[in-house]
Amino acid sequence: MKKSHAVSLFVFILAMLFPLQARAQGDSGSGKLASVKVSGSKRYAPELLAAETGLSAGSMITKADLQNGADRLARCGLFSSVQYRFGSEDAGVRLEYQVVDAPTLPVWFDNFPWFSDAEISAALRKDVPLFDGTAPESGSILHELASALERLLATRGVSASVSNEVALAPVTNVRVQQFHVDGATASIAAVEFSDALAQGERGIQQRLADVVGHPYSRSMVELFEFDQVRPVYLAHGFLRVKFGEPSARVTGSGAAAKVTVIAPVEPGPAFAWDGVTWTGNSAVSASILNTNVTLKAGDPVDGMKLEAMWNAARDEYAKAGYLDMTLTPNPQFEESTKRVGYNVAISEGRQYRMGKLVLTGLSIEGERRIRAAWGIAAGAVFNRDIYEEFVDAGIKQAFVGLPFHYDKVGRFLQQDPDKGLVDVMLDFQ
Repeated sequence: MKKSHAVSLFVFILAMLFPLQARAQGDSGSGKLASVKVSGSKRYAPELLAAETGLSAGSMITKADLQNGADRLARCGLFSSVQYRFGSEDAGVRLEYQVVDAPTLPVWFDNFPWFSDAEISAALRKDVPLFDGTAPESGSILHELASALERLLATRGVSASVSNEVALAPVTNVRVQQFHVDGATASIAAVEFSDALAQGERGIQQRLADVVGHPYSRSMVELFEFDQVRPVYLAHGFLRVKFGEPSARVTGSGAAAKVTVIAPVEPGPAFAWDGVTWTGNSAVSASILNTNVTLKAGDPVDGMKLEAMWNAARDEYAKAGYLDMTLTPNPQFEESTKRVGYNVAISEGRQYRMGKLVLTGLSIEGERRIRAAWGIAAGAVFNRDIYEEFVDAGIKQAFVGLPFHYDKVGRFLQQDPDKGLVDVMLDFQ
């Protein structure tokens, strides 16, 4: 007869199982393992998981051996649940572990300029059979991966330890398991872009000092591309610009190692402006929204101006009390003419009115002055422009002639969507 049990009940069950096996084997503490398999995983091959338990068919095992196999599966971090099903037969103990895959994160290799991602992944798959390109947030497999990376570094004469942490990938902000070479001294000597615009654009070349001379970090390189290079391409109408995975060429060794970063850029076509249409807007008219459109028909589509236009539309709604307004720009590319128009879908949300003005950290006179200077009456439509201007300049003006000093002002808008009210909270510190 077979029974299913959770890990916490395993010792009790084994106490029932092994006396039967002991009579068959003439041993009071061990039995023969007829078979072992692991089922339930959608990510890993059963034979790989069976090997991970450390148990093999035909061996003599004790209760502790089976428990250790369970612990190995649980400790690796790849499973959110481990259960058992087993039975006794003439050939010995037939054992099955049942597992449930745990969530994993993509891996990110930050400062390994000696290898490409493909080379690293191939080496890890060879050294750590359960590596599939992802890793859990915690677990013993992370130590295995770090150790394998240290051995890989040693093949290039690099003696260093490797650490890991959950981080946000640059640009995408996706959570990743990032591996980092601790104390790596290889510094960036140059950045070679594959496209002529990046090679010759003065602004980009001037900002290269942000990375050149610094220790190599792929995260730093990709952030530089996003923050400094991408805006230049968008300004020239290259709305589909793509940045390939940066590679590295290392010369020298140890503290003298220098890295030349090879940065592939695919600019794609440059597009010209073909206008904008607004949908979903009723509180703010299209004519008002169009006053913030700074591009004319046929102009190169400056991606930075585009973002400024969308932000200006959001500001128009915020001035009218629509603090939850969202917009979705949907580009309509005309490939033959290299023009692009935008259909901007607006979701207005509800309109907010002024609730309470909550002040902390002020004297009686200070609070009186702030309330007198505040420009939105209770129940009036909340205008975020008035709020921003008051925080930026109005507070200082209100305190003119008053011997009051504050280092900073904490500010917070507390919205109540059900009532359509927003409370303004100012904390003077």
